[in-house]
Amino acid sequence: MADLYIVRDHTLGLAKARKIAFKWAEQAENDFDMQCSYSEGKLEDEVDFVRSGVKGRLLVTKDRFELQAHLGFLLGAFKGSIEAEIVKNLDALLATPSTPAKAVAKKRPVKKA
Repeated sequence: MADLYIVRDHTLGLAKARKIAFKWAEQAENDFDMQCSYSEGKLEDEVDFVRSGVKGRLLVTKDRFELQAHLGFLLGAFKGSIEAEIVKNLDALLATPSTPAKAVAKKRPVKKA
């Protein structure tokens, strides 16, 4: 059995992190046929996920995402690509859209004749 352990720190607070965790669970269900169950807590939430060959959980706190998963024998051979896909999806959800810089009109210097 191969194990995955992925940790991502953030500064979102629990309410925003919870929304991201819901999105992650939806993606896992839709894209990878996972069965996810979500449990909200006072200080942390837990997303348990399972499908044939995979079992794990995502812990969500006000400042951290911690994913642990156990891959069965067959999927263990693909650990690297599975881990890369999970990291890519989680990082994309955690990425905050960059704030576009405001255009500033520059004054042209007045030429004196």
